[in-house]
Amino acid sequence: NERHYGALQGLNKAETMKKYGEAQVHLWRRSYDVNPPRGESLKDTCERTIPYYKKNIEPELQANKNVLIVAHGNSLRSITKYVETISDEEIPKVEIPTGVPIVYTFDSQMKVRQKMLL
Repeated sequence: NERHYGALQGLNKAETMKKYGEAQVHLWRRSYDVNPPRGESLKDTCERTIPYYKKNIEPELQANKNVLIVAHGNSLRSITKYVETISDEEIPKVEIPTGVPIVYTFDSQMKVRQKMLL
């Protein structure tokens, strides 16, 4: 499931920025561990997606199978943070392109050997 924005869910981004300020909305949307009102942070999303990734996806990759992951932006951001070992401080700067496939090649230790945007 995608990250839940709580009280901000379904609100117009421009109007929300006008009400709370651009910096605050950016902090809610991009920071790792700051929750929007009654919503989830990226950290919360990671706590849901990474266990699933480890249990269901990593074993398939270790068996040399190709795996296609299709998800919303923040779910992908959480998995990207994990597989690329991106720090909490750096993850807000990472851009995940919409609709652009990313192909990873992993070594035997499940470390990214190659990343390619198609």
